[in-house]
Amino acid sequence: MTTETKPPSSGHMTLWEHLAELRTRLFRIAIAVAVGALLGWFLYPYVLAILKHPFNEVQPGQPFIATEPLQAFGLRLKMSGYIGIAVAMPIIVWQIWRFVTPGLYPHEKKYAVPFTLSAVILFLGGATLAFYVLNPTLQFLTTIGGSQIEPFYTADSYVTLIVWMMLAFGVGFEFPVLLVALQMIGVISPKQLLRWWRQAIVVIAVIAAVITPSGDPISMIALALPMLVLYALSVAVGAIILALRHRAKRKAASDTVDAAAD
Repeated sequence: MTTETKPPSSGHMTLWEHLAELRTRLFRIAIAVAVGALLGWFLYPYVLAILKHPFNEVQPGQPFIATEPLQAFGLRLKMSGYIGIAVAMPIIVWQIWRFVTPGLYPHEKKYAVPFTLSAVILFLGGATLAFYVLNPTLQFLTTIGGSQIEPFYTADSYVTLIVWMMLAFGVGFEFPVLLVALQMIGVISPKQLLRWWRQAIVVIAVIAAVITPSGDPISMIALALPMLVLYALSVAVGAIILALRHRAKRKAASDTVDAAAD
């Protein structure tokens, strides 16, 4: 069993220790993804049936087509990898967090679990929203070309679209985790984020337009609106955390003064 690499007590690590730590984290991520992909190979038909549900609502009774002999085999390999990453996502997030925060003080490491859980839950929430948004998105995409075009989709192109949609929404929903982290380390403050709300609307709209793979207005709006809500929520959460931290510091200082007086 690989032993956990511990940072020195001073909170600083040498270059070689960082590289050893990175190798350990990447190895664990690779093992988790490989195990998840093996599981995904057997779950493939069930997952494909679930992902095909929005397509069945838009094109009822129409099967996917394969334009190449190896296309079905390649799709199964690709989906196994996707499932492997999805299954291993909690481990991936945890390993990344453990790598980028080796120098945290003990009282700061208590945020590791809340941040990891928040990141996973938000990613799953974004991916779930993308799944339900796919139905109106497909309706828009299949009708925008006119009645002269009869859509026939390959399973590979459809799965690629829905996976990238879920990934884009999942990454977009990680926005508040980043903002709260930046507030906690003092890079930005809740007051600054409140002052920048107009710029935030523009930035979020641009991000939604860039990362949504379909480029249609339905999915862009469906991503941008929750991101705006999450932006406001991240400001509130950051303000609460900083207020609690400030109160704890004042109490500690008061206790120190009282102890010195005694």
